[in-house]
Amino acid sequence: MKRAASVLVCAALLGGCGVDFSDLDTWMTEVRARPKGTIEPIPVFKPYESFTYSAQSLRAPFDKPLSAKETAALTPGSEVKPDLLRPKEFLERFNFEQLTMVGTLAQQDTLWSLVADGAGGVHRVRVGNYLGKDHGKIVETTETSVAVEEIVPNGVGGWIRKPRTITLTEEK
Repeated sequence: MKRAASVLVCAALLGGCGVDFSDLDTWMTEVRARPKGTIEPIPVFKPYESFTYSAQSLRAPFDKPLSAKETAALTPGSEVKPDLLRPKEFLERFNFEQLTMVGTLAQQDTLWSLVADGAGGVHRVRVGNYLGKDHGKIVETTETSVAVEEIVPNGVGGWIRKPRTITLTEEK
C-alpha cells in the first residue's frame, strides 16, 4: 500500500513537469541574435623616460637664501667643492636643523659629541665626521657645541664654506 501511494505521488509530481517553455525559448533566441560585444584591446603604455636631475649645485628651494652680506663674509674660493665620491656617513641623511647636541663623552683623549638625529637615535661624532645634507664636516667639538663647516652652492655655479654650530640642548 505504501508502495502504491509513493508511485502515485511520483507520477503526480512528474506530470507537473510538462510546463510550456516557449517564452523562455523565444527570449534565448532573441539574446543569441543580438550582436556580439567586443573586448577593448589592452592599452599601450608609454615607455618610462628617466629624468636626470641637474640642479644639485643650486641652492635648495627650502633653505633660507644667503644675503649679500653673509655671502661676502663666507670663505670664497675656487678650490672649494664637496667630495661627491666620498661615502656618505649616517648623519648626512638628516637636515642640519633636525640635529641637536645632547651631550659629550670623553674616551682616551678624544672628545666625542653626542648628537640626536631627530628620529630617536643618538650618535657619537668627533672632529672629521660629516653630518647634514650640505656636506657638513665637523671642524671643532667642545663640551657645549659642535662647529661644522658646510659646503653650499654660492648661487653662481660655485661652492662656498658656511660655518654652522650645534649647541648643547638640555632635555626638558
